[in-house]
Amino acid sequence: MMNQRLRRSRLFKFALGLLAGTALLVACTPMPRTQSQAEAVPSTAAVVAAPAAPAPAPRLGTQWGEGRESNTRSVQVQRYTPDQPDEVASIGYNDAASVRRGVGANPERRLNLQLAQGDVEWSVIDESGRAIPLQRARRGGDDSFRLAGAEGARYTLRFRNLSDRSYEVIATVDGLDVLNGKPGSLRNGGYVLRPLQVLDIEGFRKSQSEVAAFRFATPGRAYAANTEAGDARNIGIIGAALFEIAQPDAPRRPRRGPDAAQPNAFPADGATGYAPPPRYAK
Repeated sequence: MMNQRLRRSRLFKFALGLLAGTALLVACTPMPRTQSQAEAVPSTAAVVAAPAAPAPAPRLGTQWGEGRESNTRSVQVQRYTPDQPDEVASIGYNDAASVRRGVGANPERRLNLQLAQGDVEWSVIDESGRAIPLQRARRGGDDSFRLAGAEGARYTLRFRNLSDRSYEVIATVDGLDVLNGKPGSLRNGGYVLRPLQVLDIEGFRKSQSEVAAFRFATPGRAYAANTEAGDARNIGIIGAALFEIAQPDAPRRPRRGPDAAQPNAFPADGATGYAPPPRYAK
């Protein structure tokens, strides 16, 4: 792996509720190489809370594994929308037998998820560097993807930026922020993912130079079950949120929105959800 010199982001002052986030630059590297040095944004709270717990009940969690070298430095960044992420996503995980029962026969399979309108690819990488297949049922049940893990196996969260935008990536494992080990929150700081870079998150951060590797383990040995901030009910879920961040001398590009001229399959959406007032006869 190769250390990359990453330019410091300028300090932006926030007003009227804008967050001042400090991000970590951990292992961000130009594609297709993986990271060894990364930028991280200091938090104002904790990391992304996982949207929903996977089913069935988890038989795997994520352990606080061995130390792995991972260098970071803190930078100051500005989110375009401090309280509104561009994407929030989650992946459930469990042992292979439980995943098979959950997704049924002939599930949909992918090697990555497309986030932020295709700007970022998110995958989970095994110890040999291969993407672990993501699966979900084609019919019925929830629409979340799951992956099958094996007790003792190490894994890495990989985010590949395919765009010319910069993002702050907030990640949680078993409901805990991978940077500070606290309950997940969108108000936390995250890792900076620059244009055309790859960010590998290999574990829970212990210091600016080391992380504790992610390793699948029994729920009783999971980090979330053995730390005060953890909640065993959140074991078995990995979360990610992306915020686009400002780049010096690079104004934000307009986001792709729905074409008003196109037919709308759900025309009632967007209404207030309340009964309209009566129209009395005169």
